[in-house]
Amino acid sequence: MNRSPRRLLPLVLCGTLAAVLSGTASAQARTAAEPAAAPDIAVADVQAHLAELQAIADANGGNRAHGQPGYVASVDYLQQVLDAAGYETTRQEFTQGGATGYNLIAEWPHAATDEVLMAGAHLDSVSAGAGINDNGSGSAAVLEVALAVAEADYQPQERLRFGWWGAEELGMLGSGHYVAQLSDQELAGITGYLNFDMIASPNAGYFVYNDDPAIEAVFTDWFTARGIETEPALEASGRSDHARFAAAGVPVGGLFTGAGYVMTDEQAAKWDGTAGERFDPCYHRACDGLDNVNETALDRNADALAHAVWELSAG
Repeated sequence: MNRSPRRLLPLVLCGTLAAVLSGTASAQARTAAEPAAAPDIAVADVQAHLAELQAIADANGGNRAHGQPGYVASVDYLQQVLDAAGYETTRQEFTQGGATGYNLIAEWPHAATDEVLMAGAHLDSVSAGAGINDNGSGSAAVLEVALAVAEADYQPQERLRFGWWGAEELGMLGSGHYVAQLSDQELAGITGYLNFDMIASPNAGYFVYNDDPAIEAVFTDWFTARGIETEPALEASGRSDHARFAAAGVPVGGLFTGAGYVMTDEQAAKWDGTAGERFDPCYHRACDGLDNVNETALDRNADALAHAVWELSAG
């Protein structure tokens, strides 16, 4: 028996709708299986934070060192920005040399599990200067990635926690205080700590912490995909805040562009640098200001930082 065209139309529409729904379901399944990609971090936004830290130092005796008003003002700035973005922030106090120091902890309150991925940087400078590469660069990049998490309304599997440490320049005292007050259960719940201390050195190298192979691979794969060679961050071994976490059994990783060591001929060839010069000629000096920042290195490392946060928190 022949059906009229009018009778066929609903059947065609139903078949089309079923195909659309099936395709949508397949796309949703693929989306659920694939972690979201990290956003590109605009280097201009990171540099804007560095300008704020420079202005804070300029208004407070030229530095942002432990126990000095420039450090407290730096914590105030970050906390205000993070609170406005929806973070749960905590200012943790400790004492060193008769002066009160502060760590700033920011927790993103959206996650599927209670496991924690941390990223951090020390916020203090030496007393000689503003500390814009050491370590405004790491602090500003971690801050901008935290803000990117909020802007994307990112819903990771693991809880994201960001930390800015005080008195690193006096012996990693702020991070040491933070780790010491964690219980064994809390330490066991931290799946990784990522450290970013000096990531915009003028004569930049691309060094990756090699403490944990899995975390190291997340960074090296990112750089390799962009044709950038890396080396293990031997100079940074045990010399920054990640050491406190590693000593407590937490897997650690991070990035570094070099400090007071001299770049070799081989390194200069692969990184388009200057052999025979220090990675950072202004390391721990008054000239570590806004002019002491390699924009390309800052841009690359901020993007690699964001990639690692998204990749490792996806579960």
